Amino acid sequence: MPLTPLPQIMFEPLVRGALLEDLGLAGDLTTNAIVPAGISATMSLVARQSGVIAGLDVAALAFRLIDSHVVFEPVHRDGSHVPAGAVVATVRGPACALLTAERAALNFLCHLSGVASATAAVVEAVRGHKAQIVCTRKTTPGLRVLEKYAVRAGGGSNHRFGLDDAVLIKDNHIAIAGDIRTAIARARAGAGHLVKIEVEVDTLDQLKIALTTGVDAVLLDNMSVEQLSQAVAIVGGRLITEASGRVTSATAPAIAATGVDLISIGWLTHSAPILDIGLDSE
Repeated sequence: MPLTPLPQIMFEPLVRGALLEDLGLAGDLTTNAIVPAGISATMSLVARQSGVIAGLDVAALAFRLIDSHVVFEPVHRDGSHVPAGAVVATVRGPACALLTAERAALNFLCHLSGVASATAAVVEAVRGHKAQIVCTRKTTPGLRVLEKYAVRAGGGSNHRFGLDDAVLIKDNHIAIAGDIRTAIARARAGAGHLVKIEVEVDTLDQLKIALTTGVDAVLLDNMSVEQLSQAVAIVGGRLITEASGRVTSATAPAIAATGVDLISIGWLTHSAPILDIGLDSE
Protein backbone atom coordinates (compact mmCIF):
# COMPACT_ATOMS: atom_id res chain seq x y z
CA MET A 1 0.00 0.00 0.00
CA PRO A 2 1.16 3.60 -0.60
CA LEU A 3 2.88 5.22 2.38
CA THR A 4 0.59 7.88 3.83
CA PRO A 5 2.46 10.91 5.19
CA LEU A 6 1.90 11.85 8.82
CA PRO A 7 0.00 15.09 9.44
CA GLN A 8 2.42 17.70 10.75
CA ILE A 9 0.43 18.17 13.95
CA MET A 10 1.39 14.63 14.98
CA PHE A 11 5.12 15.29 15.06
CA GLU A 12 5.56 19.06 15.35
CA PRO A 13 5.68 18.98 19.18
CA LEU A 14 8.49 16.41 19.00
CA VAL A 15 10.53 18.55 16.62
CA ARG A 16 9.95 21.69 18.66
CA GLY A 17 11.04 19.83 21.78
CA ALA A 18 14.21 18.57 20.12
CA LEU A 19 15.13 22.07 18.93
CA LEU A 20 14.45 23.64 22.30
CA GLU A 21 16.55 20.97 24.00
CA ASP A 22 19.44 21.82 21.66
CA LEU A 23 19.08 25.61 21.81
CA GLY A 24 18.90 25.75 25.60
CA LEU A 25 18.79 29.24 27.10
CA ALA A 26 21.40 30.94 24.93
CA GLY A 27 20.83 29.64 21.41
CA ASP A 28 23.51 28.44 18.99
CA LEU A 29 26.64 30.12 20.40
CA THR A 30 28.96 28.67 17.75
CA THR A 31 26.95 29.59 14.67
CA ASN A 32 25.90 32.97 15.99
CA ALA A 33 29.53 33.91 16.62
CA ILE A 34 30.98 32.62 13.36
CA VAL A 35 28.34 33.01 10.63
CA PRO A 36 27.30 36.57 9.70
CA ALA A 37 23.58 37.27 9.54
CA GLY A 38 22.23 37.50 6.01
CA ILE A 39 24.52 34.82 4.57
CA SER A 40 22.69 32.19 2.52
CA ALA A 41 23.81 28.65 1.81
CA THR A 42 22.76 25.53 -0.07
CA MET A 43 23.44 22.12 1.44
CA SER A 44 22.68 18.51 0.58
CA LEU A 45 21.51 15.67 2.78
CA VAL A 46 23.64 12.76 1.60
CA ALA A 47 23.30 9.07 2.49
CA ARG A 48 26.68 7.70 3.60
CA GLN A 49 25.40 4.15 3.23
CA SER A 50 22.61 2.41 1.34
CA GLY A 51 19.25 2.06 3.00
CA VAL A 52 15.62 3.15 3.16
CA ILE A 53 14.72 6.76 3.84
CA ALA A 54 12.15 7.83 6.43
CA GLY A 55 11.55 11.14 8.19
CA LEU A 56 12.04 13.71 5.45
CA ASP A 57 9.01 15.76 6.54
CA VAL A 58 10.31 15.72 10.09
CA ALA A 59 13.76 16.93 9.05
CA ALA A 60 12.24 19.61 6.84
CA LEU A 61 10.18 20.93 9.74
CA ALA A 62 13.26 21.20 11.94
CA PHE A 63 14.82 23.62 9.45
CA ARG A 64 11.62 25.57 8.86
CA LEU A 65 10.93 26.06 12.56
CA ILE A 66 14.28 27.81 12.92
CA ASP A 67 13.61 29.98 9.85
CA SER A 68 10.50 29.86 7.68
CA HIS A 69 12.53 31.03 4.69
CA VAL A 70 14.40 27.73 4.44
CA VAL A 71 13.51 25.75 1.32
CA PHE A 72 13.66 21.95 1.68
CA GLU A 73 13.53 19.98 -1.58
CA PRO A 74 13.39 16.18 -1.31
CA VAL A 75 15.13 14.24 -4.06
CA HIS A 76 13.67 10.94 -2.85
CA ARG A 77 10.52 10.04 -0.92
CA ASP A 78 10.13 8.28 2.39
CA GLY A 79 10.20 4.56 1.70
CA SER A 80 12.74 4.92 -1.11
CA HIS A 81 15.77 2.63 -1.25
CA VAL A 82 18.85 4.77 -1.89
CA PRO A 83 22.49 3.79 -2.58
CA ALA A 84 25.45 5.11 -0.64
CA GLY A 85 26.31 8.59 -1.86
CA ALA A 86 22.78 9.46 -2.92
CA VAL A 87 21.55 12.99 -2.34
CA VAL A 88 18.37 12.56 -0.33
CA ALA A 89 17.33 16.21 -0.29
CA THR A 90 18.69 19.71 -0.75
CA VAL A 91 18.12 22.53 1.67
CA ARG A 92 18.80 26.20 1.10
CA GLY A 93 18.24 29.41 2.98
CA PRO A 94 19.86 31.44 5.76
CA ALA A 95 23.12 29.71 6.66
CA CYS A 96 22.60 30.27 10.38
CA ALA A 97 19.29 28.43 10.29
CA LEU A 98 20.72 25.48 8.36
CA LEU A 99 23.56 25.02 10.83
CA THR A 100 21.40 25.51 13.92
CA ALA A 101 18.79 22.97 12.83
CA GLU A 102 21.28 20.47 11.39
CA ARG A 103 21.67 18.17 14.38
CA ALA A 104 17.99 17.93 15.30
CA ALA A 105 17.05 17.30 11.67
CA LEU A 106 19.71 14.61 11.26
CA ASN A 107 18.90 12.94 14.58
CA PHE A 108 15.36 12.33 13.41
CA LEU A 109 16.24 11.47 9.82
CA CYS A 110 19.08 9.07 10.64
CA HIS A 111 17.14 7.27 13.36
CA LEU A 112 13.93 6.88 11.40
CA SER A 113 15.79 5.84 8.25
CA GLY A 114 17.63 3.26 10.36
CA VAL A 115 14.31 1.82 11.56
CA ALA A 116 13.00 1.75 7.99
CA SER A 117 16.18 0.11 6.68
CA ALA A 118 16.18 -2.57 9.37
CA THR A 119 12.52 -3.30 8.68
CA ALA A 120 13.12 -3.52 4.95
CA ALA A 121 15.91 -6.07 5.49
CA VAL A 122 13.62 -8.40 7.44
CA VAL A 123 10.73 -7.88 5.00
CA GLU A 124 13.06 -8.88 2.17
CA ALA A 125 14.21 -11.93 4.12
CA VAL A 126 10.66 -13.33 4.30
CA ARG A 127 9.69 -12.43 0.74
CA GLY A 128 7.71 -15.26 -0.83
CA HIS A 129 5.94 -16.12 2.43
CA LYS A 130 2.66 -14.68 3.64
CA ALA A 131 4.02 -13.53 7.00
CA GLN A 132 3.93 -9.79 7.66
CA ILE A 133 6.69 -8.15 9.70
CA VAL A 134 5.21 -6.05 12.51
CA CYS A 135 6.69 -3.83 15.20
CA THR A 136 5.71 -3.72 18.88
CA ARG A 137 5.24 -1.21 21.71
CA LYS A 138 8.99 -1.43 22.46
CA THR A 139 9.54 2.09 21.19
CA THR A 140 11.63 5.05 22.31
CA PRO A 141 9.48 7.00 24.81
CA GLY A 142 7.83 9.88 22.99
CA LEU A 143 8.78 8.70 19.50
CA ARG A 144 6.26 5.92 18.95
CA VAL A 145 4.28 7.69 16.25
CA LEU A 146 7.45 8.33 14.24
CA GLU A 147 9.05 4.93 14.77
CA LYS A 148 5.90 3.09 13.78
CA TYR A 149 5.67 5.31 10.70
CA ALA A 150 9.28 4.38 9.87
CA VAL A 151 8.38 0.69 10.12
CA ARG A 152 5.68 1.28 7.52
CA ALA A 153 8.19 3.16 5.35
CA GLY A 154 10.34 0.03 5.44
CA GLY A 155 7.50 -2.17 4.23
CA GLY A 156 6.44 -3.50 7.64
CA SER A 157 3.15 -3.19 9.49
CA ASN A 158 2.19 -1.98 12.94
CA HIS A 159 1.05 -3.96 15.95
CA ARG A 160 -0.78 -2.15 18.75
CA PHE A 161 -0.15 1.58 19.01
CA GLY A 162 -0.89 1.55 22.72
CA LEU A 163 -2.73 -0.17 25.51
CA ASP A 164 -6.05 1.25 24.38
CA ASP A 165 -6.53 -0.08 20.84
CA ALA A 166 -6.58 -3.85 21.42
CA VAL A 167 -6.41 -6.44 24.18
CA LEU A 168 -3.20 -8.47 24.44
CA ILE A 169 -3.22 -10.94 27.30
CA LYS A 170 0.37 -11.66 28.35
CA ASP A 171 1.84 -14.29 30.66
CA ASN A 172 1.68 -12.00 33.70
CA HIS A 173 -2.01 -11.31 33.10
CA ILE A 174 -2.62 -15.05 33.01
CA ALA A 175 -0.55 -15.64 36.14
CA ILE A 176 -2.48 -13.04 38.13
CA ALA A 177 -5.86 -14.17 36.76
CA GLY A 178 -5.04 -17.75 37.71
CA ASP A 179 -5.40 -19.43 34.33
CA ILE A 180 -5.77 -18.68 30.66
CA ARG A 181 -9.54 -19.29 30.51
CA THR A 182 -10.23 -16.87 33.35
CA ALA A 183 -8.02 -14.18 31.84
CA ILE A 184 -9.72 -14.44 28.44
CA ALA A 185 -13.21 -14.50 29.96
CA ARG A 186 -12.53 -11.35 31.94
CA ALA A 187 -11.06 -9.62 28.89
CA ARG A 188 -14.06 -10.57 26.78
CA ALA A 189 -16.45 -9.22 29.42
CA GLY A 190 -14.58 -5.94 29.70
CA ALA A 191 -13.79 -5.24 26.04
CA GLY A 192 -16.10 -3.47 23.64
CA HIS A 193 -17.59 -5.28 20.66
CA LEU A 194 -15.05 -3.72 18.26
CA VAL A 195 -11.99 -4.58 20.35
CA LYS A 196 -9.98 -7.60 19.24
CA ILE A 197 -8.41 -9.95 21.76
CA GLU A 198 -5.04 -11.67 21.42
CA VAL A 199 -3.55 -14.04 23.96
CA GLU A 200 0.07 -15.05 24.43
CA VAL A 201 0.70 -18.78 24.67
CA ASP A 202 3.95 -20.52 25.53
CA THR A 203 2.89 -24.11 24.93
CA LEU A 204 0.76 -26.08 22.50
CA ASP A 205 -1.51 -27.08 25.39
CA GLN A 206 -2.23 -23.41 26.11
CA LEU A 207 -2.88 -22.89 22.42
CA LYS A 208 -5.49 -25.65 22.38
CA ILE A 209 -7.28 -24.04 25.32
CA ALA A 210 -7.16 -20.62 23.67
CA LEU A 211 -8.80 -22.01 20.54
CA THR A 212 -11.90 -22.88 22.56
CA THR A 213 -12.35 -19.36 23.92
CA GLY A 214 -13.08 -17.31 20.80
CA VAL A 215 -9.99 -15.11 20.82
CA ASP A 216 -9.05 -13.34 17.60
CA ALA A 217 -5.30 -14.01 17.58
CA VAL A 218 -2.61 -15.97 19.40
CA LEU A 219 0.92 -14.80 20.14
CA LEU A 220 3.20 -17.83 19.88
CA ASP A 221 5.95 -16.68 22.21
CA ASN A 222 9.52 -17.96 21.93
CA MET A 223 8.50 -21.22 20.26
CA SER A 224 10.89 -23.27 18.18
CA VAL A 225 10.37 -23.54 14.43
CA GLU A 226 9.05 -27.06 14.94
CA GLN A 227 6.58 -25.88 17.58
CA LEU A 228 5.47 -23.01 15.36
CA SER A 229 4.74 -25.43 12.52
CA GLN A 230 2.69 -27.60 14.87
CA ALA A 231 0.87 -24.54 16.20
CA VAL A 232 -0.07 -23.32 12.72
CA ALA A 233 -1.39 -26.79 11.89
CA ILE A 234 -3.44 -26.89 15.10
CA VAL A 235 -4.93 -23.45 14.43
CA GLY A 236 -5.83 -24.40 10.88
CA GLY A 237 -6.57 -20.84 9.82
CA ARG A 238 -9.21 -20.28 12.46
CA LEU A 239 -7.49 -17.19 13.85
CA ILE A 240 -4.40 -15.03 13.36
CA THR A 241 -1.07 -16.51 14.39
CA GLU A 242 1.82 -14.31 15.50
CA ALA A 243 5.36 -15.49 16.17
CA SER A 244 7.58 -13.50 18.51
CA GLY A 245 10.87 -13.82 20.34
CA ARG A 246 14.49 -13.10 19.33
CA VAL A 247 13.73 -12.83 15.61
CA THR A 248 16.52 -11.69 13.28
CA SER A 249 16.89 -11.37 9.52
CA ALA A 250 18.69 -14.71 9.62
CA THR A 251 16.01 -16.59 11.56
CA ALA A 252 12.96 -14.89 10.03
CA PRO A 253 12.81 -17.00 6.82
CA ALA A 254 12.48 -20.28 8.71
CA ILE A 255 9.86 -18.75 11.01
CA ALA A 256 7.90 -17.41 8.04
CA ALA A 257 8.06 -20.82 6.36
CA THR A 258 5.99 -22.29 9.20
CA GLY A 259 2.96 -20.40 7.86
CA VAL A 260 2.45 -17.88 10.65
CA ASP A 261 0.56 -14.74 9.72
CA LEU A 262 2.68 -12.22 11.63
CA ILE A 263 6.23 -11.98 12.92
CA SER A 264 6.64 -9.30 15.59
CA ILE A 265 10.05 -7.80 16.29
CA GLY A 266 10.80 -5.35 19.10
CA TRP A 267 14.34 -4.40 18.13
CA LEU A 268 13.16 -2.76 14.91
CA THR A 269 12.16 0.25 16.99
CA HIS A 270 14.22 0.01 20.18
CA SER A 271 17.61 -1.05 18.81
CA ALA A 272 17.85 -0.49 15.04
CA PRO A 273 21.14 1.21 14.10
CA ILE A 274 20.92 4.58 12.42
CA LEU A 275 21.30 5.09 8.69
CA ASP A 276 24.28 7.41 8.35
CA ILE A 277 23.18 10.61 6.61
CA GLY A 278 25.17 13.83 6.56
CA LEU A 279 24.59 17.47 5.68
CA ASP A 280 27.18 18.67 3.15
CA SER A 281 27.78 22.22 1.95
CA GLU A 282 27.69 22.74 -1.81
